[in-house]
Amino acid sequence: MSTTSTATASRTREVSSSHTRAASTAVLALLCLAQFMVVLDVSIVNVALPSIRHALGFSQTALQWVVNAYALTFAGFLLLGGRLGDLFGRRRLFVIGLSAFTASSLLCGVAPHEGVLIGARAVQGLSAALLSPATLSLLTTTFPEGPQRTRAMGAWSAMAAAGGVAGALISGIVTNYVSWRWIFFINVPIGLLALAAARTVLAADDRRRERHRLDLLGALLGTSGLVLLVYGITQTATRSWGSPRVLIPVAGGVLELCAFVIIESRVATEPLLPLGLFKIRSLSAANAAVFLVTSSMFATWFFMTLYLQNVLGYDALKAGLAFLPSGFAVIIGTQVSSHLSGRVGPRVLPLAGPVIIAAGLLWFAQLPSRGSYAVHVLGPSVATMLGFGIAFVPLTMAAVAGVPPDQAGIASGIFQTSRQVGGAIGLAALATIAATWTKATLAASPVTHDSVRSALTAGYTRAFVIAAIVAASAAVIGLLAAPSASRASRWWRHAICALLGQPWHCEQRELDASVQAR
Repeated sequence: MSTTSTATASRTREVSSSHTRAASTAVLALLCLAQFMVVLDVSIVNVALPSIRHALGFSQTALQWVVNAYALTFAGFLLLGGRLGDLFGRRRLFVIGLSAFTASSLLCGVAPHEGVLIGARAVQGLSAALLSPATLSLLTTTFPEGPQRTRAMGAWSAMAAAGGVAGALISGIVTNYVSWRWIFFINVPIGLLALAAARTVLAADDRRRERHRLDLLGALLGTSGLVLLVYGITQTATRSWGSPRVLIPVAGGVLELCAFVIIESRVATEPLLPLGLFKIRSLSAANAAVFLVTSSMFATWFFMTLYLQNVLGYDALKAGLAFLPSGFAVIIGTQVSSHLSGRVGPRVLPLAGPVIIAAGLLWFAQLPSRGSYAVHVLGPSVATMLGFGIAFVPLTMAAVAGVPPDQAGIASGIFQTSRQVGGAIGLAALATIAATWTKATLAASPVTHDSVRSALTAGYTRAFVIAAIVAASAAVIGLLAAPSASRASRWWRHAICALLGQPWHCEQRELDASVQAR
């Protein structure tokens, strides 16, 4: 009798475990799909811009707002979106964000003129700022630390990275063979399917959650400061850094963010951004490292596209197809990283990823003006994207590890804000360096077709060298994302934490205690 009951209990546990795994897989698939949509729409419009301009009569100046409207609201509202999920429920914010994202995608697709399209893109970015932190915080609270979270984070990171690379390819195919409007319409059936799945597979928010007040002053200062900062940076695409159209919003954004820090640290009783989170060494280091990594990587995609089209003469579709191998390299890198994270030392992957990126960028810096894709572009693009995939998983895990569950949303928002703002600043700075070097090179020789190609290539390669230095510095800071017992590493932690503004007294006691608590 006891043997029968034991066998029955064993089968019951197996069935229960199978159901749990199936439910977890469904949650992970949903979160990955949502993040893929968000990242995809950052880049998917770039190839379609000429078609959009022709169809809706955009001026060249107004056309950039098809991209900037999304980027501004996305980067500006990420912190607020993350905190709202902590306060009012992550499932609720996920559903609201996904619903608004789907509806605004439909509006983009049917836009009759430029004003409607720009407004709908701004709503898309705001929706993404609610949705994206919710995906990462739901993943963090669904999968416990250890192998389960590592595998889940690897899948989520792969989809996030693949979305950025897939944008150019999908846009080229859809724009050439269907219509530019379908780069937006494609989100609608996917969004509706995801909404139906969300109501089934995501656990309901805790109705007994303690009521909190939203830090309205902090939300206003933090959001408007980020929007002003990113707006000023995006203006460098058409204006110099010394232009009032750049300096005024950048200075205003910096001042508002300084006021935001003062309010959060000294005034707010329930701050939008609990500054105590930055005492967690892994969180601070991971955000600093991802800021530097994306500063170099966003520029890499940009200059690779320009080299393919302006120097090698590729059309939009062919340039999009050229990104396929590097897209697969990102996915391979994230999977390699998630499988190795439990088998190698905690400092290996945060160091190896940025080092591989830096090596790939230095390889890119050898591009000739009469190069070929197979010989001069394929190898460095695969190496760089492989390094990005390897780096992204451990840095994402470090950014949310040890964070209290009720602050998982704001930790996700901080990480994704670091990524977006780092990418914007890096792209603007490196594009300025490339343009300045190209102009100086052209001034030293007669203007011919060959001299223009040589000057453009010289500008791109100079930017790749600077980007490699930035990526290498991310490797040094990435070492702080994992604990180490050696005295040498402690000394470096002290030095770098001082540069990051971390208090010296908490480096050994409070931060190490937070690591042990994890």
